[in-house]
Amino acid sequence: MRIDILTLFPEMCYAYLEESIIGRARKKGAITIECENIRDYTLDKHNRVDDTPYSGTTGMVMQAQPIYDCYRALCDKLQTAPHLIYMSPQGKTLTQQRALELSKMGNIAILCGHYEGVDERVIEEIADEEISCGDYVLTGGELPALTLADCIARMVPGVLPKEEAYTNESHFASLLEAPQYTRPYEWRGRTVPDILLSGNHAAVAAWKRQQSLLRTKQRRPDLLEKADLSKSDLEFLAESEKEIK
Repeated sequence: MRIDILTLFPEMCYAYLEESIIGRARKKGAITIECENIRDYTLDKHNRVDDTPYSGTTGMVMQAQPIYDCYRALCDKLQTAPHLIYMSPQGKTLTQQRALELSKMGNIAILCGHYEGVDERVIEEIADEEISCGDYVLTGGELPALTLADCIARMVPGVLPKEEAYTNESHFASLLEAPQYTRPYEWRGRTVPDILLSGNHAAVAAWKRQQSLLRTKQRRPDLLEKADLSKSDLEFLAESEKEIK
């Protein structure tokens, strides 16, 4: 799949996209992630892409024209209209499920706002949806866009070595991940649970499932309402409740 980030700061984005797992995936062609510089499409002789808001409030607002022309140029390059997402604190909060759905699309474009935001008219014209990374506000949309791109990319086949690398993680099935351990066996008096050294794969899997259920119950009980729980899961949770009492 291909993800394009429409931004005023492509260098900021590429500094992240060229490193680690995502950087390696881009190099081997498992996924394409590129940046489009909105400023390249301004008609202003001073390369301005923003202006004062009509409301008279403080700050500057990104103009519709450079964003729209950048988007149209991308459409021409791709010979199709990508699914465009505007990163906004007013959008629906990003979830692992939505990221999984987006990972199955062919072309996605992510629009990064800046300053006091973006002229509403271009959002109405080109945005297919708005997504928020949380109930807070940042100085620009680049960090949320990179968060979304990373979350989507790691579920694209070939980006991670195995599908289990993400299907066993927190939030994938509305459960938090079980605790992880590595060498040494003992550190500052704390040891690795012996079940993990048993070599009994079925027992280890059962332990991890139970730990996942307990962690979710203790830290994010709201997620349990959306989780797909088996009869044995429910029985285990009921027993753990009795032990607490």
